[in-house]
Amino acid sequence: MYILLGVLLVYLIIKLFKKKTRSNALFKVLIVLNISYFIYQIFWGMLYFQTPIIAKLPKTEVTLEVKKALALEYLEKSKATRMFVKEDKNGVFVIKDLNAIQQEILDRQKMLPTFISKKESTTTNSFKPSLFGKAMNFTGILGYYNPFTAEAQFNADLPSSYLPFTLSHESSHQLGFAREQEANFIGYLIGVQSKNPELRYSTEYFTLKSLLNSIINEDENFVKTALENYSEEMKRDRLNEKKFVTEHQGFLNEFFGFTNNLFLKSNQQEGSITYSYFIDLLVRYRSMITP
Repeated sequence: MYILLGVLLVYLIIKLFKKKTRSNALFKVLIVLNISYFIYQIFWGMLYFQTPIIAKLPKTEVTLEVKKALALEYLEKSKATRMFVKEDKNGVFVIKDLNAIQQEILDRQKMLPTFISKKESTTTNSFKPSLFGKAMNFTGILGYYNPFTAEAQFNADLPSSYLPFTLSHESSHQLGFAREQEANFIGYLIGVQSKNPELRYSTEYFTLKSLLNSIINEDENFVKTALENYSEEMKRDRLNEKKFVTEHQGFLNEFFGFTNNLFLKSNQQEGSITYSYFIDLLVRYRSMITP
């Protein structure tokens, strides 16, 4: 669908440069763009105006010390859960059964706290590897929700440490959580207490990385010490992620990072590299459930 739409737009744009067809082509371009935007808004865009999750959680101060304590907690959780997942010949985490993870995510959707979400979960497995997976490697995009087909698309080439939480994140969009950091938070709720160690490890590891990213500008030494205290298994996973990112750096990565940042800000969200809202949600939620 996206390919056909892109081909149509390219065809019409080419027509714009021809004097005889210019006015007619411009009219058709505007029609295609307006219809597409209208369908997008009806199917998805209006969800950006729903009550933010943060309004449902108690106010609490997000201090550096609180973030450090959570980082140390999720470091230990990640180290413990990492022992229960499989490795490849290089000692890097590898997913054993992707279908089992997908089914676990669908099952865990039904267990979300009702004060957070009363949205009805789906029983339909709509996770699909993207046809653009090879190209996505060079864009920094891990997955995306297709609002026109209600499918959770993912890049099947991702390192295993990324993939389970990416699926959980995209499934949160399927539930109707449009904002990126809210989808991260719902993905966290789905995965953090999962009985599937692969999903739980990916979720705990994502949470740890998000906390460290939120701390690094305030206390770089703490982050360095935390990284040094990764288990040997986690260090191999981290090197594998860095290798994947390094091998796929380039113009497309910068371009899509820029355009994604604009898209997020145009839809009442923080930029694409901001973790503060997710951290706020995490800290407020933990303050509720921790005595």
